[in-house]
Amino acid sequence: MSEVKLAAETRTEFGKGAARRIRRASKVPGVLYGHGSDPLHLTLPGHDLLLALRTPNVLISLDIDGKTNELAIPKAVQRDPLKGFLEHVDLLLVKRGEKVTVEIPVHTEGELAAGGNLLEHVLNALPVEAEATHIPEAVTVSVEGLEAGASVLAKDITLPSGVTLAVDEDAVVLQVLAAQAEEAPEGEAAEGEEAAEA
Repeated sequence: MSEVKLAAETRTEFGKGAARRIRRASKVPGVLYGHGSDPLHLTLPGHDLLLALRTPNVLISLDIDGKTNELAIPKAVQRDPLKGFLEHVDLLLVKRGEKVTVEIPVHTEGELAAGGNLLEHVLNALPVEAEATHIPEAVTVSVEGLEAGASVLAKDITLPSGVTLAVDEDAVVLQVLAAQAEEAPEGEAAEGEEAAEA
């Protein structure tokens, strides 16, 4: 997993007014916490952070005030509900070799058995424990030929080396639902029968 380097500045101004000023300057307010240290309030470059967050559980190398380097992963991201721009980010401090619990996206490949059945994602993301510098971007599950009633459990998913489940191994991740037969409205069915009799 590649690291994304970001230059961050510590901030001393807080509150809505300060946050608005930071965002007007195309930057994003954030907080770095973890390892029992006091939360560190930061200002991060907006565009670079937006690009970094396209990768789930991205590992961010923070250059803070040009003095210290810290590794972090995103824990909570707040976006504007209408415009989608970043409003705030919480970052979790991590160390190389340290295990962290994260959720990774579940992707599927292959075609279900014929019959118009539906695939339901019971879990859109799979909770796993992995080394902070080796978090997989996603897991891919084959659903080739699965019939209605079939399900994929957490323990059925092949994980990369060094990654373990952080959820009950019998938890259902995916299941195949039978296609719903469309019933004709009662009025139409009755009219059809009358026409057939005539």
